[in-house]
Amino acid sequence: MFSAAGGFTGDWGTTSWGAWFETPAHLGLLEGFYTFGTNDRFDMRNSQLIVMWGANPAWSSPGSPTYNYYQAKKAGARFISIDPSYTATAELMDADWYPINPGTDHALALGIMHALLEMDSPENPLIDWEFLRRCTVGFDESNMPAGADPKKNFKDYLLGTYTGKPTTPEWAADICGISASEIRSLARQIGGTQRVALLTGWAPARIHNGEGWVQAFSTLGFMTGHMGRPGRMTGACCHYAAGNNGTRLVMAGANGLPAVKNPVTLKINHNELNRALLEKKFRQRGVGDVDANIQMIFHPFNATLQTRANIMQGIEAYRSGVEFIATAAYVPHTCAKYSDVILPVTTEWEREGTILNPSNREVIIAAVNVTQPLYEAKSDQWIAKELGKRLGVNVDEIFPISEKQQFFNKLNGATIITEDGVTKAPLFTITQADIDEWQVTGTPQEGRITLNEFLTKGKYQVERTPDDNYGYIAYEDFIRDPAANPRPTPSGKFEIYCETLVEKAKECGWTELPPIAEYIPSASGYEASFKDFSKKEKGDYPFQVYNPHYLRRSHSTLDNVPWLREQWPSPIYINTSDAKRLDIKQGETVLVTSPQGKILRPALVTQTMKPGVVALPHGSWTNVDETTGIDMAGADNTLTIQVPTGLGTSGWNTMLCNIEKWHGEQLTDDARLPQRIIG
Repeated sequence: MFSAAGGFTGDWGTTSWGAWFETPAHLGLLEGFYTFGTNDRFDMRNSQLIVMWGANPAWSSPGSPTYNYYQAKKAGARFISIDPSYTATAELMDADWYPINPGTDHALALGIMHALLEMDSPENPLIDWEFLRRCTVGFDESNMPAGADPKKNFKDYLLGTYTGKPTTPEWAADICGISASEIRSLARQIGGTQRVALLTGWAPARIHNGEGWVQAFSTLGFMTGHMGRPGRMTGACCHYAAGNNGTRLVMAGANGLPAVKNPVTLKINHNELNRALLEKKFRQRGVGDVDANIQMIFHPFNATLQTRANIMQGIEAYRSGVEFIATAAYVPHTCAKYSDVILPVTTEWEREGTILNPSNREVIIAAVNVTQPLYEAKSDQWIAKELGKRLGVNVDEIFPISEKQQFFNKLNGATIITEDGVTKAPLFTITQADIDEWQVTGTPQEGRITLNEFLTKGKYQVERTPDDNYGYIAYEDFIRDPAANPRPTPSGKFEIYCETLVEKAKECGWTELPPIAEYIPSASGYEASFKDFSKKEKGDYPFQVYNPHYLRRSHSTLDNVPWLREQWPSPIYINTSDAKRLDIKQGETVLVTSPQGKILRPALVTQTMKPGVVALPHGSWTNVDETTGIDMAGADNTLTIQVPTGLGTSGWNTMLCNIEKWHGEQLTDDARLPQRIIG
């Protein structure tokens, strides 16, 4: 509607993906939100060693990925977990734990790769040289891209041939907190095991300057050849594809609404949202700084103020830099709390219905209406139409069909990939009687399940067996025959040396990126926690804080539910030794401070957290005490900062803070606080 009314300034950013949002495509990889570089769940059972690098699917991936990991364990796979905490998934898989400093994964990967070069020999082969020659460019002088300086190759960077600074395990250990002997052990295990799955979540890439980590992790997979073959894979393994990647086997149809192009092309990177409001300018990719005088913000479904960095500065910007803010919401979450007007919107349970593809590639789920809209709540489309009418928009052109017809179109157009693994066919049997009953337009068809049966059961799942045609191995065709199946890069191969990354970073204009995975310390990362890194003297903000997903909520959604608040109190996790040193006891209120803000949280004292690191669960609804400026709810983004780097990657998991015992009144348990509801 806003596009049809003249346009709007949008926003863009890397959000959950971190540097996996854009970097992989330039390297010739699949990773993104819809395509991943790992294999399917049955092939995972072929892996002998599974490395979970910053991945905790038991807490942070929908569906039942832990089941898939456990089947691999029962089939004989060993597990390694590289993470600042000993996670629930690591515990279930009995994984060997390598506690790493947040945001230093890049340094660890470089140290492992240097160790591979140290120890590789014909008698002890740890590097897949044949893979590097056939499938990549840029590893050493002999396979650099045309026109590139041969001295800029990755192997010589690892060895320090021209820089004098080799990325030895000792060098990496000083940064990542994992000993040099353990780094060499990781190299032997990853390089010396025939079938390895290198699986990372998005979390290690949710850091400033995270592009190099994606490059380094991928290059480790290239060096060891753990890609495109049974039991061997390297890539992001998270969200709905955690442990089960591949083409979706069941898909909803389109809703039938026309696309409306936004005539305004300006988009604000998430790391410059506050700057755009306070300084009235922001950097437009490919253009440079542009003036901006934004005087109205409309929040639809995204909790932008809550889930982007530096909430405290955002609140200041909302109050001082903008005339009018409106939010469509069914609960007064953070965006709604700082709005001039809240438009009560319906929940999924009050709408006509929709189809979801949320949990894994084999499942489709119905979200159906169970009640009429309560009180004055209206759907988003109803609100858009009513606003459009008052703005002179022909709303019948942009919403030519009813919401019920849109739901039916998704059902009528839903497809399944048949048993041959290729052909698509209608999923639902729909009769003329169904069409007449729904009072919609459509075409009768034969499918696998009747419409009423699907809506009654609420789901459809494709039956799988280990020998079916639905298996998936990422990059299999390319690795079998690179010349016949080139990757979409200038070289047609995976690019260890990637000039495109350099060009794209210049286009963004924030910070430069090198063509290879050179180590760049993350802004507000581990090194920045020291006032003198060489002497290991900590500064004013000595702790690293990162933000795990948490079972009380999905991002910030459901944070208002009393039952979940009782079970999951949203504490801050701190190592036992740090707590003892600071005289902090289990359950006591602590003050957590960063240069951006302050929060109060109960302490959860544990042996499963790396010393020097604290974990603050993601998504608490901000509740600022206006007299003290302290966020009593402990929102993670009260502490974070907006720093644009590289390709616009946002960083939440490399932040610094101080933590100390709180001597004021103890916090009331979240579960005892009244719900925030619209009266």
